[in-house]
Amino acid sequence: MSQKIEKHLFASQLAQLSRAWRAELDRRLADLGLSQARWLVLLYLSRFEHEPTQRELARSVGVEGPTLARLLDALEAQGLVSRQPVADDRRAKRIVLCPSATPLIERIEKISAQLRSELFAGIDEDDLNRCLAVHAKILGNLERH
Repeated sequence: MSQKIEKHLFASQLAQLSRAWRAELDRRLADLGLSQARWLVLLYLSRFEHEPTQRELARSVGVEGPTLARLLDALEAQGLVSRQPVADDRRAKRIVLCPSATPLIERIEKISAQLRSELFAGIDEDDLNRCLAVHAKILGNLERH
């Protein structure tokens, strides 16, 4: 197989893997009553070591500010997050998880961990580490563009 075809196949498989993984996780989380975008925001928010600003959260999740604002509106209406003012910047808001989000995030994490366990079954740790290194190099190349 030529190098050009292998790279094309790698890119296609990576895209297919990402879509299929997210679709399966979304299927398993369907009974939580959250869209994929909403549960993803909750997960990212829960992984911050501090209460991020809306801008920091948008960058982390990889969405535009207006898109995140709509998602946060919905999550705020559900009582899962709140926006708090930033003392030294009147325009900025910190995004804070409400206590009611904790059990939901724990369920998301548990279901996600179970899926990862199933998907990584039978994969050698050295192979996984090599794959991580390749992905890191590709991401680095993307960031330079």
